[in-house]
Amino acid sequence: MNFVRRDIILIVGLFLFMIGLLPFMAPIYAVLIVLGMYFGIKVYVGKRRQLIENDVGEGICMECGSKILNKKCPKCDYIQE
Repeated sequence: MNFVRRDIILIVGLFLFMIGLLPFMAPIYAVLIVLGMYFGIKVYVGKRRQLIENDVGEGICMECGSKILNKKCPKCDYIQE
């Protein structure tokens, strides 16, 4: 879980959410909920990013949109040969 610039927006949003929770519950519970949400979002985004990177592989063909394997498109490059 690396810290990237857009995490600042996530932290600010969760801080504002925590401020919204304070009138309804004790501050420690609001902090625990926000911390759980932060790490839950970070884990979810990390898993999704890894899944997308595995699906894309070396890249995507600009012509047909399929996954590039061995620096060749399985659809476009074999049609031309």
